[in-house]
Amino acid sequence: MYRFGSSFITAVKKVNLEIKDGTFISIVGPSGSGKTTLLNLIGLIGYPTSGKVFFNGEDTSKLSERERRKIRLRKIGFVFQTFNLIPSLKALENVELPMALAGLKLNTQRERAIQLLKSVGLAHRLYHRPKELSAGEMQRVSIARALANNPSMILADEPTGELDTETGINIVSLLLDLCKTQGKTLIVATHDEKITKVADKVYKIRDGFVESGFNS
Repeated sequence: MYRFGSSFITAVKKVNLEIKDGTFISIVGPSGSGKTTLLNLIGLIGYPTSGKVFFNGEDTSKLSERERRKIRLRKIGFVFQTFNLIPSLKALENVELPMALAGLKLNTQRERAIQLLKSVGLAHRLYHRPKELSAGEMQRVSIARALANNPSMILADEPTGELDTETGINIVSLLLDLCKTQGKTLIVATHDEKITKVADKVYKIRDGFVESGFNS
């Protein structure tokens, strides 16, 4: 629930979802329907006003903020529509950052960051800063960063929203490959039909209510 002026808005209402490991879930709905709020609740960024969020069977309402941060850092990777890269850092350094926060050794950070950027086709962009990259390249850096600590779940909020059609197709293929070959749980909020067509299950959300999921 959010306060807007003198009014209160309930962005997500009576949601009951159980998401199995290793599945590709697409959440679709018009702007303002509650997609991003739902992702934030799943990703332990926001707190529900009522109800509970369970992660790997654990009631997260009983966790301290420090424990929630640890889960976000180590078990959940985030991919954003506007990339959220740090402008002053090179691609390699942006990918290393989550590992540094998790306390990994410097040589481990560097080796894994290089490996991840190579895996998303950016071996030739390791030392470029975001302003020197195309939108598609920045989103690939964002995906590599999301994978830095080898999380079990990836949350992506409109990951193709800032991309042209061809680049968007490439990003969708990359995300699908992550889910299928690495066993990641992938949850994507999107308007993009290219994503809904390849997801294992699609949930529609409207005015905060989530309709029953259907297979794509």
